[in-house]
Amino acid sequence: MDMLWNGWGDPARATPLPETVAGLLRDLLGVRPGGTPPVRLDEIDVPAGALDDPARHALLAAVGDRADRVRTDAEARVRHTRGKSTPDLLRIRAGDTRDTPAAVVLPDSHDQVLAVLRACARHGLAVVPFGGGTSVVGGLAPDRPGTFVALDLRHMNRLLDLDEVSRTATLQPGLRAPEAEALLAARGYTLGHFPQSYEWATVGGFAATRSSGQASAGYGRFDEMVLGLTLATPEGTLDTGRAPRSAAGPDLRQLVLGSEGAFGVITSVTVRVRPVPGVRRYEGWRFASFDEGSAALRRLAQDGPRPTVLRLSDETETLIGLAQPDALGASLAEGPAGCLAVVGFEGTEEDTAHRRAGAAAVLKECGGAFAGEEPGERWAHGRYSAPYLRDSLLDAGAFAETLETATYWSGIPGLYAAVRDALTGTLTEAGTPPLVMCHISHVYENGASLYFTVVSAQGEDAVAHWNRAKHAANEAILAAGGTITHHHAVGTDHRDWYVREAGPLGVEALRAVKRRLDPDGLLNPGVLLPAD
Repeated sequence: MDMLWNGWGDPARATPLPETVAGLLRDLLGVRPGGTPPVRLDEIDVPAGALDDPARHALLAAVGDRADRVRTDAEARVRHTRGKSTPDLLRIRAGDTRDTPAAVVLPDSHDQVLAVLRACARHGLAVVPFGGGTSVVGGLAPDRPGTFVALDLRHMNRLLDLDEVSRTATLQPGLRAPEAEALLAARGYTLGHFPQSYEWATVGGFAATRSSGQASAGYGRFDEMVLGLTLATPEGTLDTGRAPRSAAGPDLRQLVLGSEGAFGVITSVTVRVRPVPGVRRYEGWRFASFDEGSAALRRLAQDGPRPTVLRLSDETETLIGLAQPDALGASLAEGPAGCLAVVGFEGTEEDTAHRRAGAAAVLKECGGAFAGEEPGERWAHGRYSAPYLRDSLLDAGAFAETLETATYWSGIPGLYAAVRDALTGTLTEAGTPPLVMCHISHVYENGASLYFTVVSAQGEDAVAHWNRAKHAANEAILAAGGTITHHHAVGTDHRDWYVREAGPLGVEALRAVKRRLDPDGLLNPGVLLPAD
């Protein structure tokens, strides 16, 4: 099943807004329903693709002369237009097809990917690798005029190898996360990677963007799971990862991870796997303030015992109930309730019980109050629902978007205040005062990530409106010492700030790599690095 072309996920799972939330949007933020309804797919005027006959024949030859593997019809091209950020959705809902590919090419092997890249190089076609289409940072819209093709990897969706002695699995990049989990679970294993995009994102996308799942406290980030990668480039194949760790020079795996299709196309990923946990337990803890809760999370992250899932909503997010989308607005009538932490444990019965008891002692010592299993289980039940909620907010006339960052523990309070103030100030000055919510989504021994959700009225030009606020937030992140992105990736939205974060010499080193692997600059131009 394809994802909804002008929204998130399965259209049958649309999340209606509770009346309490509709009233909040109206009374607090001045959101009024109405406006122009989204266009229908059959109403979109898609210009003819600029793919000439020689280029089309070359692409067909690259994929075995199968006509169904080179799509130039309007629907296929629209479904591969941009990603799923709020600006992306607003543009496509308005029928904007300026970033529509000329063709969608669907290879089924590493060799076919190589052949497609060589054909594109001969015909001057830019290439945008396409997995689940879940990018929220402009990672699927090349910043370069001219013809480009979307390289859809959905047919590269096999489990190539499972080494049960070493506990490793080699997966093709087009495997969607649920499919990968099902294949591994049939043999008794799990990857343990469950980001909010889990239901639609792909293994290749996880590697290309340095994804981080909601159980990262226990299983680690995706880049920590990767042991080997194969990369197809216009200049040939790059194989990385002969052993779990090596002292043989700089680790080339780290060059491919997070490269976002700018250096090549990932065609296989070897990852560590773990036995499917016998027990999963999720629970809630209440803290009087975000600072108090943050200190408790830091204690667990640094001194243990570390839970598998560990996250903390600030006062506003807790009050609105965003940590539990299926109970959104339920806390409003109850008044302020401090901050909610969701704590989860996965593993054997004995290990889970031991870590759970130890963590409870730490959380109580840090001022936490046990709220029972219901808040944690409710979060686990609804943890993939927030993107559906965003679609409902857009339908109601509101604007909703997210951004994230990370820093060291000592910098968390300053970064939190700086980003919140930048978003609130910019949007309020523009006449659409926002609701700004935040949670700590991932923890490490030395720091943590902050994940912000912003809801406001759309204003006259919602995209331009958000661009100003996003710019202010990005400036605040760098000024406060945070990284421009923790797990959403760079894309085009963060590119100019990533350049500043990496520094001139770092950028030139990356440019040198790109010139060697992609001398014509055809791979996802303008994503990650400014186009030459």
